[in-house]
Amino acid sequence: MKYYLIVGEASGDLHASRLMKELKAQDPRAEFRFIGGDLMQEQGGLMVRHYKDLAYMGFIPVLLHARTILKNMRACKRDVLEWRPDVLILVDYPGFNLSVAEYIHAHSQIPVFYYISPKIWAWKEYRIKNIKRDVDELFSILPFEVDFFENRHHYPIHYVGNPTLDEVEAYKREAQDSFERFVLENGLDGRPVIALLAGSRKQEIKDNLRIMVKAASAYAGRYELVLAAAPNIEADFYEKVLDGRKVSILYGQTYRILSHARAALVTSGTATLEAALFRVPQVVCYYTACGKLVSFLRRHILKVKYISLVNLVAGREVVRELVADGMTVERVREELGRILTDGHDRGGMLQGYEEMASRLGTPGAPVRAAREMISSLKAGKP
Repeated sequence: MKYYLIVGEASGDLHASRLMKELKAQDPRAEFRFIGGDLMQEQGGLMVRHYKDLAYMGFIPVLLHARTILKNMRACKRDVLEWRPDVLILVDYPGFNLSVAEYIHAHSQIPVFYYISPKIWAWKEYRIKNIKRDVDELFSILPFEVDFFENRHHYPIHYVGNPTLDEVEAYKREAQDSFERFVLENGLDGRPVIALLAGSRKQEIKDNLRIMVKAASAYAGRYELVLAAAPNIEADFYEKVLDGRKVSILYGQTYRILSHARAALVTSGTATLEAALFRVPQVVCYYTACGKLVSFLRRHILKVKYISLVNLVAGREVVRELVADGMTVERVREELGRILTDGHDRGGMLQGYEEMASRLGTPGAPVRAAREMISSLKAGKP
């Protein structure tokens, strides 16, 4: 069968590449055409455009590049119709992908599958109308989404498990690493590690990292601060934000850092889930300017109680979230101190991680997603 996939960012490239691998394993005649990245390219097929040509985030960047974005969107829609795939598989990136879904649904009989569903449970819940109309099958990676889509909106979905679980388990299974080797290869001094995961976009790094480091520096006598750097951010930018504070900056070693960390300060996102799966106690930090206003809007616009995937999956507060005006140096320092030492706070968080992991289920999300997609297509559904 012919599969057309569209992703808009690095995480989508990773998840889609794993899905493509399993589609090939279960469908030896699989053909791929896609808007994606280097990892998808490794699986074969034709890359029409790199996702970096689409990846504009934030109001101002999107506004400045609106003409380019619309041009790429029109080209993508035409290309899908001309290639006539057996299925269009959209991966996250809802602002772009839902528009493509609407067009393809209106102008063809091509089935539209969505892998890694849009997070409309957080905000923009009105998009459920578009999903019901334009998406034939939705494949979820978060267990609480089943209740949201099926019970609240009467839209049946497939929960296939979480691919981050697969990625972490694969690393643990394959890694042959010791703390001594980690220290030696990276020029560290051997103290226990506090991991800093400050996001992947410059603005969020600028907003969060400076506060994180100021707070964690209170423990620098006993612990070493290690930053998991984003691959698209140059070292000079980090150095400027750090302003001379001693932090080891490591690229391409996020899982390795987490596997050796005593605790972590983590900007909200998939990284909170990764830290939990490595059983690293964490404080979730997300500072924004105009903190009081953002906190007000969060209470009145966001539809969920938490921002971290750990708490959302567990359905309760497992990790402490310091958001907007709630993220101060003093509060981050205090919460970090609670989880660095053995005791009730650290032990309770680790216990909560086990509960969260149990709710995620077992590894195998790409395998199950591929199986269910192929089964649906062979059965003539939708």
